[in-house]
Amino acid sequence: MLSQFRHRHLVSLIGYCDENNEMILIYEYMEKGTLKSHLYGSGFPSLSWKERLEICIGSARGLHYLHTGYSKAVIHRDVKSANILLDENLMAKVADFGLSKTGPEIDQTHVSTAVKGSFGYLDPEYFRRQQLTEKSDVYSFGVVLFEVLCARPVIDPSLPREMVNLAEWAMKFQKKGQLEQIIDRTLAGKVKPDSLRKFGETAEKCLADYGVDRPSMGDVLWNLEYALQLQEAVVQGDPEDNSTNMIGELSPQVNNFNQDANVSSASAVQFESSTVDDLSGVSMSRVFSQLVKSEGR
Repeated sequence: MLSQFRHRHLVSLIGYCDENNEMILIYEYMEKGTLKSHLYGSGFPSLSWKERLEICIGSARGLHYLHTGYSKAVIHRDVKSANILLDENLMAKVADFGLSKTGPEIDQTHVSTAVKGSFGYLDPEYFRRQQLTEKSDVYSFGVVLFEVLCARPVIDPSLPREMVNLAEWAMKFQKKGQLEQIIDRTLAGKVKPDSLRKFGETAEKCLADYGVDRPSMGDVLWNLEYALQLQEAVVQGDPEDNSTNMIGELSPQVNNFNQDANVSSASAVQFESSTVDDLSGVSMSRVFSQLVKSEGR
């Protein structure tokens, strides 16, 4: 099954060897290594906020394809920064499907299975009930989002007690609207407040206690694309006005965009249901440019 996956944001399984007591999996080579190594502990140059957003968006696309692009959903079960690999252009690909499991049948809500995963990333509902759904991956991805923002390990016993668990610590600041106090210091002053707010809201929704309250990976992807658009938006008089990537003035309806609102317009529904295969090659920033540019639709 894994050898059939071909997606630009999944590390492809090329083949395997199983002979003379040697068992080897052969994957495509990812030159820049793991996302984790670029965030902390390895001495790599710091990633810019735009690079981090693009890596999160690519990873979300890969997971969305796993959840929706096959005849049955495939749940990764071990989403973490060490399993997101980067190619020579820093394009993200989800890797390591050793714990992956096919999702529930159409008439079922979950798969009952022994708990597998990594400490700090594990969905608490899955841990309590041993009931696995795609939303378990969404929870783990929410932890990755805070890891990307704060550039620190998800579990660090050397820190004061209230800081040991990244998800719990970051959520306290997110709920108080003070997320800017804990971001990676190399990003200080470089993240636009609207972009940070949308990113924080997205991570918070991913970490909801109950899976039913979490967004789908498609919704997460949409919100991350929007956070990138907010980062690149041109405000009148902005000194960075000369960038060719900038977009026009935000229209009121986009400025007030909130995933909690009833955004199930026909176009949104059509996008969600009909573009699973398109996500591998089409940047949704083009979709947003139509909404955000003043001369758009």
